[in-house]
Amino acid sequence: MWERIKKWAVKRKWRLVILAGLLLWYYFLLPARLFTTPTSFVIEDQGGELMNAAIAKDGQWRFPADKLVPEKFEKCIVAYEDKRFFYHWGVDPLATGRAIRQNFGGGRVVSGASTITMQVIRLYRNKPRTIWQKTIEMILATRLEFRYSKKEILGLYAGNAPFGGNVVGLEAASWRYYGRKPDQLSWAETATLAVLPNSPALIHPGRNRQALLNKRNSLLQKLWRNGTIDSSTCALSSIEPLPDRPHVLPQFAPHLLNRFRQDYAREKSQGSTRLKTSLDGELQGNVNDILLRHHQQLRANGINNAAALVLDVETGHALAYVGNVYNPANPELESFVDIIQAPRSPGSTLKPLLYAGMLHDGLMLPNTLLPDVPTQIAGYTPQNFDQSYDGGVPASRALARSLNIPAVKLLQQYRSDRFLLLLKKLGINTMNKPAAHYGLSMILGGGETTLWELTGVYASMARSLLHLEQYNGKYDADDYHSPGYRLEETLPSRNSLSPFGVLDAGAIWYTFQAMEEVMRPGEEFIWQAFASSKRIAWKTGTSFGFRDGWAIGVTPTHVVGVWVGNADGEGRPGLTGVSTAAPVMFDIFRLLPGAASAGAPAGKLLPVLVCRQSGYRAGEYCMEKDTLPVPAAGLRSPACPYHQLIHLDATGRYRVTADCEAPHLMQHKPWFVLPPAMEHFYRTTHAYEPLPPFKPGCDIMEQGKSMELIYPRPSARIFVPVEIDGALGETVFKATHRQQSAKIFWHLDQHFIGVTTDFHQISMRPAPGRHTITLVDEEGEEIRQGFEILDKAKAK
Repeated sequence: MWERIKKWAVKRKWRLVILAGLLLWYYFLLPARLFTTPTSFVIEDQGGELMNAAIAKDGQWRFPADKLVPEKFEKCIVAYEDKRFFYHWGVDPLATGRAIRQNFGGGRVVSGASTITMQVIRLYRNKPRTIWQKTIEMILATRLEFRYSKKEILGLYAGNAPFGGNVVGLEAASWRYYGRKPDQLSWAETATLAVLPNSPALIHPGRNRQALLNKRNSLLQKLWRNGTIDSSTCALSSIEPLPDRPHVLPQFAPHLLNRFRQDYAREKSQGSTRLKTSLDGELQGNVNDILLRHHQQLRANGINNAAALVLDVETGHALAYVGNVYNPANPELESFVDIIQAPRSPGSTLKPLLYAGMLHDGLMLPNTLLPDVPTQIAGYTPQNFDQSYDGGVPASRALARSLNIPAVKLLQQYRSDRFLLLLKKLGINTMNKPAAHYGLSMILGGGETTLWELTGVYASMARSLLHLEQYNGKYDADDYHSPGYRLEETLPSRNSLSPFGVLDAGAIWYTFQAMEEVMRPGEEFIWQAFASSKRIAWKTGTSFGFRDGWAIGVTPTHVVGVWVGNADGEGRPGLTGVSTAAPVMFDIFRLLPGAASAGAPAGKLLPVLVCRQSGYRAGEYCMEKDTLPVPAAGLRSPACPYHQLIHLDATGRYRVTADCEAPHLMQHKPWFVLPPAMEHFYRTTHAYEPLPPFKPGCDIMEQGKSMELIYPRPSARIFVPVEIDGALGETVFKATHRQQSAKIFWHLDQHFIGVTTDFHQISMRPAPGRHTITLVDEEGEEIRQGFEILDKAKAK
């Protein structure tokens, strides 16, 4: 008895082992991912609207499958393919029995019994249709039913079924044949697509039209009979036309699509090739239209390319991304180049960043008077855009007018290496060479950056200012981050707040205030054309050789960046930021909601006495003073160097010294005194009272500099062009003297050349080589300066 029980237990054990093995085999019948064929890269806007798509690697239009399908398609496909789909477990016994009976009775294959679940398995396996393969499909179909819900199985079918030609999947078919999303199709259109996977060749526009129409209308009749649609809908749907030629898919953001593909490959991502971007679809379309409209005018001047980027300040997300005016039909335009990611010379668009850095470090105050005179620094001679000089100009005004010479002098003071470090902190990483490589030309566009980086920097500055009150006057270093284009992208979060920011909020605020007043002399009509109720802080830039035109605009809610030029770097006359990029930028801002300018940052500005004439912190001899709120570092900024105490005689008409006037007869008076070169240009456009002359007989040898050589600057290297007759052209030397009627005696290499009065300018023809020019006035004051005339070979 015991032996019999033991034998039975052993047999049962083996049965259990075999059963467990079969269950394990059944469990692992299907891979974790059924379909591994390549899919199209697809980008959508933040609302799910299609922006762009690219054909898959295998040449098929195959969108990543959605888990759920539209209700209309669900009812159509179930009615057409598998009416008991929601009631079986992958195999329909009734349909199978009917198929066996009909096929054996007819002696041939009359009907099949494939359920939608079995068709999913067939699409996955892609095996020949034999009885043995059919049996395997049935087993796998039951396994598929255990893993997925009915709705998900429908999604797998709709996403991978053939729809004719190189179109795979419902979504791709809907866009190719009707130019719309599947959930926007009519009953007739949905029914047409529902019958196609069974006979995908019927979609050919030149044949099979009647067969396709019959199948579609037959399905519509089924839907009417089962109560899905009413008789009127059935009748009207039956007369709708069939689709004609395939539609071109939307191409609203081709450059962002390519950016997504590149990032996907670089990250070696295994995720979906469908991306919901941060784009605002309506805004993207309107920005495309604006660029296209301006591009038609720019082409007349041989300017082929333009790009625009709109960022949301709060998140840094791209709301519009137009990498170029897209025109693939004309390859000469190079419209495939994504200019937003292309390193280009930024022109003057970095000047506000230097201005903010100087304020942040207390090296100047917002309206500090800056020299604007002919300048040469280590052989580098910057020029203002309009070739004029103001002598002295407030820093805010120099920024608003984008003056080059004050900017170069500021960078000389701030130092190139320090500025390059600031740029990296702010988010500009394309300038990856040492600071010495760029030198002082860095501030005028001597380096390269991208529209993506530059627009992101201004958005980060605006974000830091925007969050100040929210963070109770503290700063979050994570506010400075690159822009993003993925809607679900994880943005840097607030980790730890600090009382110190990358840039002081007061410095940022004053920078934006100066940018709101942007204007250049002679271009007032352009500003009037841009007049808007919106307050926009904006800056333009033009690269050397008129190769790049930039415009960056900032409000508390949005940043708009625009670039105009040629992708191949060809310069064009008149290609300036203010005339080409700025009009585009302002047109884009008209699409955006208005936002009030940010108020002065509470608690970040401290009052300081400022000299009204010089903009410096008021010194001992400044008579007219104003109280100005400035960043905290401004409290230690330099005191005014231009006000000094002078001594006048009893009449107040002459300056005197203790050698020629009794001290008790002197008048002591503060005076605003600029260096001679600054004074020379400053007094032509400003109310300026020059120093009184010295009283005859006074010894003035110790009174300082009264004259200055304006051109050439120290150690200048001058190339003089040859005239038509082959002779070397003349060089014009220019000087200034505090006393209007003073005489200056000119000497070249110890040889007397001539004398000038009032207007101190003289022409000479020095031979190639090094020379020394000497100037002496009537009082014996002397200037001696070296320069070099380059010969033709050396100039090359």
